[in-house]
Amino acid sequence: MAAEIHSRPQSSRPVLLSKIEGHQDAVTAALLIPKEDGVITASEDRTIRVWLKRDSGQYWPSIYHTMASPCSAMAYHHDSRRIFVGQDNGAVMEFHVSEDFNKMNFIKTYPAHQNRVTAIIFSLATEWVISTGHDKCVSWMCTRSGNMLGRHFFSSWASCLQYDFDTQYAFVGDYSGQITLLKLEQSTCSVITTLKGHEGSIACLWWDPIQRLLFSGASDNSVIMWDIGGRKGRTLLLQGHHDRVQALCYLQLTRQLVSCSSDGGIAVWNMDVSREEAPQWLESDSCQKCEQPFFWNIKQMWDTKTLGLRQHHCRKCGQAVCGKCSSKRSSYPVMGFEFQVRVCDSCYDSIKDEDRTSLATFHEGKHNISHMSMDVARGLMVTCGTDRVVKIWDMTPVVGCSLATGFSPH
Repeated sequence: MAAEIHSRPQSSRPVLLSKIEGHQDAVTAALLIPKEDGVITASEDRTIRVWLKRDSGQYWPSIYHTMASPCSAMAYHHDSRRIFVGQDNGAVMEFHVSEDFNKMNFIKTYPAHQNRVTAIIFSLATEWVISTGHDKCVSWMCTRSGNMLGRHFFSSWASCLQYDFDTQYAFVGDYSGQITLLKLEQSTCSVITTLKGHEGSIACLWWDPIQRLLFSGASDNSVIMWDIGGRKGRTLLLQGHHDRVQALCYLQLTRQLVSCSSDGGIAVWNMDVSREEAPQWLESDSCQKCEQPFFWNIKQMWDTKTLGLRQHHCRKCGQAVCGKCSSKRSSYPVMGFEFQVRVCDSCYDSIKDEDRTSLATFHEGKHNISHMSMDVARGLMVTCGTDRVVKIWDMTPVVGCSLATGFSPH
């Protein structure tokens, strides 16, 4: 039964509709079947399952298929009912699902990688299956012939992938914290640019082709929004999670970003407001407020006969300051700081009470979340993780009622 969409205040919580249990190991991917009361799951227990909702309201597996190796990634193309499953052994396997979702036929095996597959995207227009893996590469293969078309290697494990279907640009995040933008061709590719801003490995990416915005989540617990269309590079840092950000979905219609972290945190960010970019940190040998030397400034310490101080940075102005001149903490949501962060005393005095009003809502998923996907048209979200549990949520109390227009993502 699809969730009804009601107009409710945005402070409401996600509503847990169903909980699916049955996998014997971590669930690596869970996808809602568009226009159906069904979920496709892939797991480290080597099974791929299709769960359909019965008259009792419970989900039961209509398809239960065991693979040769643990399932590590999955993509589903609803119009053609094709499923692509990435495995721990580096292979990607293609299946076709029957119209009633009760049978799944094997089509082809793609030798895409030499190690664990981390992400898969299927492009019907080019008939490419694009994937990333722990063999430090992105590969794209022809689904007609099964042949490898091209590979590009990185210095670290390739961890996540997004793709612009119109321009054939691929965004690849890796364990070094870097995002590489590639232009894929039939048998080659070119590096357009690299994006550096995270202090930890990239765990997830989301590409909005309409506004040409890229969102990245990482093990540094933060989300960065990159303005690719405006060629501005990093434009916004969002800090509101207590653990690794594992999944993202941008709702273009309502200008909201949904992010999930491994501790079960679900954040809904209001992106339909004028925000400020966090400043670059300034470098200085002495405090830019009181001019006391930092501990490495030997000359000034000798000249003034004072001990050097530890360097800090004000998150609002970016100035290098000592602890005495930055003794205050404040949230500053317009710059993405939903937590209290270090600010210098003068910036603290400039922040009004209304400036501290949160621009996000935070919710507790109450289970480990390593993967999330949304059916935007119905306002539904599915989460899964290492606790082997799959949860289906009604997100309309949080993201509003305008999703009823029927917008659907790629």
